[in-house]
Amino acid sequence: MPTIDATTDATEAAHDARTEARRRQLLAAAARLMAEHGSPNVSMQAVADGAGVSVGLIYRYFGGKQDLLQAVIVSVLESFATRVAEAIGDEPDPVRRIAAAFAGYCDVIHDEREAALLAYRETKSLDPEGRRVLMDLEVQTAQPLVAAVTDAVDAGLIRPVNVPVFAYQLLMTAHSWALKHWYFGTRIAHADFVAEHTALALSAVLRPETRNHYTDLLGTLA
Repeated sequence: MPTIDATTDATEAAHDARTEARRRQLLAAAARLMAEHGSPNVSMQAVADGAGVSVGLIYRYFGGKQDLLQAVIVSVLESFATRVAEAIGDEPDPVRRIAAAFAGYCDVIHDEREAALLAYRETKSLDPEGRRVLMDLEVQTAQPLVAAVTDAVDAGLIRPVNVPVFAYQLLMTAHSWALKHWYFGTRIAHADFVAEHTALALSAVLRPETRNHYTDLLGTLA
C-alpha cells in the first residue's frame, strides 16, 4: 500500500508535469504568433486566444509580454543544452562528437523554428539585462561543440583550426535552416541538410591520414 509520502510525491510530480506542459503550450502559442506578426503586434490576449486559455492564466506563469518573449527565446537555448548533450551521449571520439553536436543543434532549430526566428528578430527589444542573460546562455550552449572541436584539434584528428570560428560557423549553419527555410525547406529534407553540411564541414578540416576513419560522415566527399 502506498505511503502518504509516496502519494504526495506522485501528486507533486503530476502537478509539476501539468504545469510544465501548460507552460510549453503558452510558449508555443507565443512563438507562433510573434514570429508571424512581430512581438509588438501581439497582445497577451492574442496569446491567450491562440493557446485556448484565459489571459489571467498567462499572468500566473509570466509577469508580462517582456517576460513571455524572453521565456520563448530562453526555451530554445534550454533545448540546445538538453538535446545536444543527449545527442553526444558518451561518444569518446571528438570528431563524432562534433557531428553529433551539430545534428543536435540542427534538430532543435528544426523542431523550434518559429522560436529560433523570434530570437533573431526580437532579442533587441529585450532590456539590457535580458539580452545579457541570453548571450550568456548562448555561450554556455555552444560549449559542447567548442569542447569537441578543441579535443579533435588536440588529438591531431583535424587541422589546427581557429576553434571558436569553426564552432560558431557550424552553429550559424544550423540556424540557417530557420533563417533561410523559405529556400532550404522546399529543396532538401532536413536529414539531408544535416548530413550534407556535416560532410562539407568535416571534409574541410580532417587531416588526410584520418579521413578514412570517417567515411560514413563524409558521404560522397569521402
